[in-house]
Amino acid sequence: MEQIQHRHVQVRGVKLHVAEIGSGPKVVLFLHGFPEIWYTWRHQMVAVANKGHRAIAIDFRGYGLSEQPAEPEKATFKDLIDDVVALLDSLSIDKAVLVGKDFGAFPAYVIPALHPQRVSGMITVGVPFMQPDASPVQFHLLPKGFYMSRLKEPGRAEADFGRFDVKTVIRNIYILFSGSELQVAADDQEIMDLVDPATPLPPWFSEEDLAAYASLYEKSGLHFPLQIPYRSRRSSEDFHLTDPKISAPSLLIMGEKDYFLKFPGVEDYLRTGAVKHFVPDLDINFIAEGTHFVQEQFPEQVNQLITSFLDKHGI
Repeated sequence: MEQIQHRHVQVRGVKLHVAEIGSGPKVVLFLHGFPEIWYTWRHQMVAVANKGHRAIAIDFRGYGLSEQPAEPEKATFKDLIDDVVALLDSLSIDKAVLVGKDFGAFPAYVIPALHPQRVSGMITVGVPFMQPDASPVQFHLLPKGFYMSRLKEPGRAEADFGRFDVKTVIRNIYILFSGSELQVAADDQEIMDLVDPATPLPPWFSEEDLAAYASLYEKSGLHFPLQIPYRSRRSSEDFHLTDPKISAPSLLIMGEKDYFLKFPGVEDYLRTGAVKHFVPDLDINFIAEGTHFVQEQFPEQVNQLITSFLDKHGI
């Protein structure tokens, strides 16, 4: 961890925080999800660097140590995609393996569809390729009070989270989303009310880890992280994607106990192989006891899957 270097890189009008370890022409770029930042990839960065790769992890704009955009309410997923491509340009990186988790999987799989010449491989954790306007998720079957619906409501999550300090909010989110069930609030509840204050952190997530996350979210706040991923536009029209195909070698890592598998339609999409219509050269690996934070929960297993994938394809 102490060998990881940090700097800021000016990209499209904002300074992005960049963490980096290792050197050489083979680059692996890690893209976080919510409520994460670069730190979520700490174990994987060291592992791929030890195998001779240059490992880079960023805080997306508006997250952690990266700058806030001037008009955060206008930000879209296209901003994240354009930021990643511009960062590769700024760092003089021609091609990279993209590794995305949660909403970070979206730029990780859209970029190889739009800019195949920039991507030598794609790895997503917890979320498969999903075409923006043709998602396999049957959202209409999700119950009232579902957490995504609550977080989409302007002002509601801000009021909910605002009852607590940032550290407590991050603690509660990690406890909630490391479970295997969908998070649904009753009419008289908010999302934070679903957590019993006496519930301990997951055993693989230490108080030191919590403090690291909290310190970064204390800087950035939670306003932008509610805009992206929950409130921003995500349309095929934005990217001119009609029937995308990803030609790069690809890997999907899923925890068998990831609550995302309970989203209606997701498990069938994976188990039947329908996802391979879009990603023909895809390996899918399930980790038996893995949850939504599998890369932190079982770092050695995830590291082995990633480094074996890189070795297999010589990337």
